[in-house]
Amino acid sequence: MESLDMSRLRRAYEGKKVLITGHTGFKGSWLSEWLLGLGARVSGYALEAEDEDGNYTMSDLASRMHHHVGDVRDRLLFTKFLKEGAYDFIFHLAAQPLVGDSYRKPVETCETNIMGTCHLLEAARSFTHPCSMVVVTTDKCYENMERPLAYSEADPLGGRDLYSASKAAVELLSHAYRCSFFENSSVRVATARAGNVIGGGDMARDRIVPDAVRASRSGQSIILRNPASTRPWQHVLEPLSGYLWLGVRLSETSSTDGELCGAFNFGPRLDSNRSVYQLVEELCRHLPVRFTMEAVAAVQSFHEAGLLNLDSAKAEAVLHWRPVWNFETAVKNTAVWYREVDQGKNAADATRHDIAEYERAAHGAGLPWSLNQE
Repeated sequence: MESLDMSRLRRAYEGKKVLITGHTGFKGSWLSEWLLGLGARVSGYALEAEDEDGNYTMSDLASRMHHHVGDVRDRLLFTKFLKEGAYDFIFHLAAQPLVGDSYRKPVETCETNIMGTCHLLEAARSFTHPCSMVVVTTDKCYENMERPLAYSEADPLGGRDLYSASKAAVELLSHAYRCSFFENSSVRVATARAGNVIGGGDMARDRIVPDAVRASRSGQSIILRNPASTRPWQHVLEPLSGYLWLGVRLSETSSTDGELCGAFNFGPRLDSNRSVYQLVEELCRHLPVRFTMEAVAAVQSFHEAGLLNLDSAKAEAVLHWRPVWNFETAVKNTAVWYREVDQGKNAADATRHDIAEYERAAHGAGLPWSLNQE
């Protein structure tokens, strides 16, 4: 069996300058850890971490990467930072990520998600070096008709709430910049859409897994806002593998107008589309303290989709990417991360363990990003 140390991801990122915007968030912290493990020179640009018990802080990532505090809405500061960096890869994750907050902070949501991305893309026009850029949006960027069929990249964009609409706008903005300014450029831009991610170290408000972990820790009940709503649940490493592999493929192409410079869904297997109730029920099997679920739709002031599925056929056809872990494995590994960290295991070690297990599973499945050969 060939060594994972020589995987195509390592060969692509080792020694390269990589920027992650939003590195202090949940996804950003896992992506930072993975890239550090691949030998990349990792920088991050974001607001300070909000959660003291979140993965970024608990893993002490600030001491192990180039940590820069900044707001993507600050055009002058962000542009200066980007132009001085000369990054080989940029993963743009910085965002206001919560539907609920988009109702409470509509202008901030649009400024962060839309104008923050605009500042990045505008700065990239002046890059004199090759740069592969993955702009991360969401599965909620689609005009959701609450249909059972999965959404593909060709489906209309939209959104009833400002979070979803802002992410749809980011997709349109990225496409327009790509067509207007990057067709004959060494800057290559793609967008990535993923499902509802789970994994260790997420302690954000208004997310079901952190709420379940808090309920388990306190022995209290958890209120499920919409227990019957279905989502494409996936472990955070699934879309991150897609982002990383898309970045590699962008860096290898000599064209900026092909299939790679576009939008990609990185969703889970179709059988991972489960209800909120089913997710919490599965989590409860692996957390140390049982808790009760009040499966009653709580009163809320904003709309949430009841049905949402992603079609990742394009990623499978163009990138030969596909998900690795099934629903049960994703939930179990998420719960075990929290359980072991609560019992004293180092958070960074827990994260690195999951990354290594995921890489081994991908290698066993023959996924090209995990292999050595071209």
